[in-house]
Amino acid sequence: MKLFFREHYLLIAVQALQFFTMLLIYWLDGYRHIRPALYAVFLGFFLLGCYLFYHYYTRRKFYQRINSRLVSLDDTFLKTNQPQSPLSEALEQLLKSQYRHYRHELKALESGKKEHLTFMDQWVHQMKTPLSVIELTAQNLDEPESSSIREETERIKTGLNTILYMARLRTIEQDFRVKPVVLADIVHEVNQENKRFYIRSQVYPKFEEQQNGIIVETDEKWLFFMLSQLINNAVKYSAGKSNTIMISLYEKEGEAVLEVQDFGAGIPDIDQKRIFDPFFTGENGRRFRESTGMGLYLTKAAADHLGHRIELDSEEGKGTTVRLIFTATQNLTSM
Repeated sequence: MKLFFREHYLLIAVQALQFFTMLLIYWLDGYRHIRPALYAVFLGFFLLGCYLFYHYYTRRKFYQRINSRLVSLDDTFLKTNQPQSPLSEALEQLLKSQYRHYRHELKALESGKKEHLTFMDQWVHQMKTPLSVIELTAQNLDEPESSSIREETERIKTGLNTILYMARLRTIEQDFRVKPVVLADIVHEVNQENKRFYIRSQVYPKFEEQQNGIIVETDEKWLFFMLSQLINNAVKYSAGKSNTIMISLYEKEGEAVLEVQDFGAGIPDIDQKRIFDPFFTGENGRRFRESTGMGLYLTKAAADHLGHRIELDSEEGKGTTVRLIFTATQNLTSM
């Protein structure tokens, strides 16, 4: 109703001004019979009111549709089964044309994005083969050339894995396989995988398990990735400051906690609110020059999809503690 009056208020004002002008002309011409003139004005407003009522009644659903919020784009073209003015028909045709153009552009963008992601997935898998060949070749070389080549190949492999998990994140719901997982076994697997990284960085893990055999429901592959990211960060920012990181398993208020603590550079207070943002490297990333800003983002995204929580405490110059928390319903040990 408001939209209708906003559209026709100028017509009503013009009609009122027209009737007033006619009365004024008759009055100035010496016509003093006011009652017939007022009756004529009343009839004019009555006919105008009838026209406006008919116009609104026959197009009320159109005005209601204009004022209502859309649930989907298809709702724009719902038929009103009422007479439409040339203006409303032209508007509907314009909307249909824009909608078709929008769908065409959207499909083209989706197709291009899908092709790009497919290419990236294939490229990552193809690069793993030459990396394996380079590692095997490096084993036959003398030191320090052999260690240097293997160090660089490990960095490339870490980057490729990050790209691969970024690609998997878009279909993460389809990639989950939740099952009971022994947390200590995952910790040992990650430590074994990063053995050369520990030696090269001269930072070594200490593992503490306050209760043996803590079992949680999670996705083993994604948990391996999340823990690898946390340990990689802990070692990277501890190198040259501390030679130890702590990996702890314990229960707290029925929840299982996997904690990674380092005693390295720490995170400045100004950066702590943004560390889970994609591509955010912060002060430490600019200082160490090896951060992509995607590790913690992917870890947080995967944890959220799995229903886990992440807590982080850090003090600049003293170190960082990150806790991956499994809810009481996910902690099968306490059941």
